[in-house]
Amino acid sequence: MRWCSVLSRDENLVSAAHDLAGQARVQLGDDEPNLLMVFVSAHHAEHYREVSALLGSEFPSALVLGCSARSVIGGFEEVEEECSISIAAGVLPGVGFRPFHFDRAELPEAGEAAAFWQDHLNLPEGGGSAILLLTDPYTCDVEGLVGGLDIAFPDAVKVGGVASGGSSPGENALYLGSEVHRSGAVGVALTGDLAIDVVVAQGCRPVGEPVFVTSSRENVVLELDGKPAFDVLSGIFQALSEADQALAAQSLLVGIGLKQPDGAYGCGDFLVRNLVGVDRPNRTLTVGGVIEDGSVLQFHLRDKEASARDLDERLARASASGAGRSAGALLFSCLGRGRHLYAEDNHDSEMVRRHVGPVPVAGFFGNGEIGPVSQQTFVHGYTSVIAFFRSLAVGDPDVE
Repeated sequence: MRWCSVLSRDENLVSAAHDLAGQARVQLGDDEPNLLMVFVSAHHAEHYREVSALLGSEFPSALVLGCSARSVIGGFEEVEEECSISIAAGVLPGVGFRPFHFDRAELPEAGEAAAFWQDHLNLPEGGGSAILLLTDPYTCDVEGLVGGLDIAFPDAVKVGGVASGGSSPGENALYLGSEVHRSGAVGVALTGDLAIDVVVAQGCRPVGEPVFVTSSRENVVLELDGKPAFDVLSGIFQALSEADQALAAQSLLVGIGLKQPDGAYGCGDFLVRNLVGVDRPNRTLTVGGVIEDGSVLQFHLRDKEASARDLDERLARASASGAGRSAGALLFSCLGRGRHLYAEDNHDSEMVRRHVGPVPVAGFFGNGEIGPVSQQTFVHGYTSVIAFFRSLAVGDPDVE
């Protein structure tokens, strides 16, 4: 298995495609790629429909999968809000591809999800090793989609991102083979000789202690540990340092605990969601996600130090478990990260390089990131999802 990741800033799409193809051929030699991931900045919006044809003519044996984006990642560069196009070209012997496009408003009920997705997407039993997924934010129920895929294919890793190259319905481009779609979702199930290791860095740190939800209504938390939810939050806030209180006024989040077999919760066992609103008169909290009685919550803070430390720790663990043996990686990062958060260029890409070496990385900054937390797949915000690809023959260090 071989990968390469290259990027072009050429404003002329035709010459950019030639440039990318030339760079890729230098890196891959005589090997022909059979998967081509492409991410195109909005500066090429007038020519979105030409991308598939141009790259398809350069790499006729490759399945093209990609989307439009406000900012793209390639060759260890993160080009933010400037003209650019990047590709990841993969030579994946022994890997099968089942591409699909989904464009339907109504999603099946949970009880019908497994049969529906297996039939509608024509995916193999089990869904394969992984499902790469790219969606449009305006025309696709992304959370419903990944939830249904989890039910239908629980053992398949699901990773991807939400396109960010348009600001209204119909403005984004989703690439699949020779086709360009303006809505829904595109993806490919990967089968055969492939293993994917995923890092999901939500970029925040917990404050206070975990508490139980003792009364809730959909996404409104009424009581925590038998007390009004707002009062519990107020107590946690008062115990914070002045610096953390100032940070909480701008970036206080809620971590929803994902059930653990041993009942213990660590930092990575919480699904982080926005604190949408505070109702002081009724002493309630509104969260950007459904809450159930009996759930465990813990409040979180996000800043650049916490975000950098979270990614650093997760990449260190990934490196120790074999990510450095990967052939390539895809990076799906939030538009709220990058220079906006860190005030520096190439932060996440450079951290990947420091931990796992020169593994080719490509991707984009999106309107949402798709990746697993505690065996479930979610749509995240302010997160970096990194998928490392390797052959099954390249096992973990404790296996070889």
